[in-house]
Amino acid sequence: MSESTFAYDEQLPRVPLPTLEESCTRFLHWCAPLLTSDQYAATAAAVEDLLRPDSPARTLHADLERFDRTPGVGSWLDEFWPSRYLGRRDRIALNANFFFLFRDDTVLATSTGADQSERAAALITAAVDYKLRLDREEIPPATQRGTRLNMAQNKFLFSETRIPGAPQDTVRVPYSDEWPGHSEARHIVVFYRGNMFRMDVVGAGGAPYTPEDLAAGLRAVMKAGARRAPVNVSPGHLTTMARADWAPLYAALRPANNAAFDTIETALFCVCLEDFAPRDTLHACDQLLHGDSGNRWFDKSVSLIVFADGTAGINVEHCGLDGTTILSFVDDLLETSVSAHAERSGAQPQGLPAIEPIEFTLGPEARTEIASAAASFAQYAADTATSTVSFDFGTARAKSLRISPDALAQLSYQLAHKRSKGFNGATYESIATRQFRNGRTEAMRVITPEMLEFVAAMEDPALDRDAKLAALRAAADAHVRRAQECQRGEAPEQHLWELQWIQRRRGAQLGATEPMAFYDSPGWIVSRDDFLSTSSAPSVNIQFFGFGSTSPTCIGIAYVLLPDRWNLYLATPKHVARQMHEFAGHLKGAVAELTELLTV
Repeated sequence: MSESTFAYDEQLPRVPLPTLEESCTRFLHWCAPLLTSDQYAATAAAVEDLLRPDSPARTLHADLERFDRTPGVGSWLDEFWPSRYLGRRDRIALNANFFFLFRDDTVLATSTGADQSERAAALITAAVDYKLRLDREEIPPATQRGTRLNMAQNKFLFSETRIPGAPQDTVRVPYSDEWPGHSEARHIVVFYRGNMFRMDVVGAGGAPYTPEDLAAGLRAVMKAGARRAPVNVSPGHLTTMARADWAPLYAALRPANNAAFDTIETALFCVCLEDFAPRDTLHACDQLLHGDSGNRWFDKSVSLIVFADGTAGINVEHCGLDGTTILSFVDDLLETSVSAHAERSGAQPQGLPAIEPIEFTLGPEARTEIASAAASFAQYAADTATSTVSFDFGTARAKSLRISPDALAQLSYQLAHKRSKGFNGATYESIATRQFRNGRTEAMRVITPEMLEFVAAMEDPALDRDAKLAALRAAADAHVRRAQECQRGEAPEQHLWELQWIQRRRGAQLGATEPMAFYDSPGWIVSRDDFLSTSSAPSVNIQFFGFGSTSPTCIGIAYVLLPDRWNLYLATPKHVARQMHEFAGHLKGAVAELTELLTV
């Protein structure tokens, strides 16, 4: 008998909670390479103040220890994640949601024609198969190099919707106190030309529709939605608004539109059908990241997007889902033929699925808001510059050169950044920590002393090959050590950040309201002002992975390291686009140079 999906989640080790001294010591070590001597001295003084016996940080940390011991709490980060993701008040569209562009030669893709409705029906069939197996807890628990991984995020894959609110958003999701157990919903939401339709994907008797029935249903949707909806009546545009602005509007619209919101929020997932084929890979990536916001509901956890030529991908709302969970889901969908998915799910011919338009009651003010949101987001997307870079180089080649593929990638990024901008700045890398109970990710800071020494060595014409190679190896080793620290839960940033959140949540209740100078220190500000924000997604079933920039001067780097390829999607604000393109150019040179240096 196979192991049930969530069987081991409660048995996984807990995320270790560092002491305040441990995090402060690590933080000073981590931020030091980015600071001047005066900045470091100011930060060290702020840390000393944070560690004094009567500091509010002591009270806040004690409360965090109390929370970690509370029955039913899986991790001391259980309040951190909602604060981090649901607490943001800016847009999530383009700023937080991420995408994957699927390969078009996967088993699922090649088991259908390139017809849009057939390709979309195949994806729906596969997703419904996964959902029903998840309901029965038949998805095998994930492992990585023999270590079991937390599966709790799978509960956010289906029927999860982010709900705008104040002071922070909430989540409508199954497996919760408000909605116990898995979702019993039988429908999805299909978008076409700004029109929204409810479509059943599971029949009244509990059997899924066949791929042929689903394809017929999608063709019926496209026929019914052939006339493009006016911009001001497509409520999907509202999901692009800053959360602080969307929340009161949502509350005002809800009473007259309960049925429409309920249909969207309880739907298993969204399917967005586009009426055009992407011009090229970059265009496909851009459309998956933002696209026509009237044809999206960015608050939905999962949106499968299919273009007119069958090209497909996924857009993901980040609050409950990280890339590793989505990759496992996507791999399951794409590595099996549509007929095998249909057979396994028990799909039965039932004729045309039930389809009905989702209609909103919208007054003049609401229509004005929708039109304004559409125009604002279109401009925001236009003000974002993007690029793709691809190397005929992969993990197999890196390993043959006896270097960690991720270390080689990060060393290349730093060398290219120095050559394009003249300096090295704060760099974030996401490190998965799903081996812990309720584990998600850890914030790794890439700039180590060894990294800066490596960049300096590469730029020093007086140094010979052996000296440069030694600096490269030292930086790569330091990078791997830091990544391993993060994997063990030995990183300072999220701990110190959570103390700041606790003060905001209940500082008055705890008597810990005194401002903490540490959070205004150069170290805290400089080390988190990202010039590069990086994350990798290894899967042979995807071409590209992407997300938006995280600050006005940041380049977002989403990269896919495959055995024989290395694909990157870059995003940055348009006003610094030139620097991004220069970075991309220097990156090609850096990769060639490091490869040559490592080749004996």
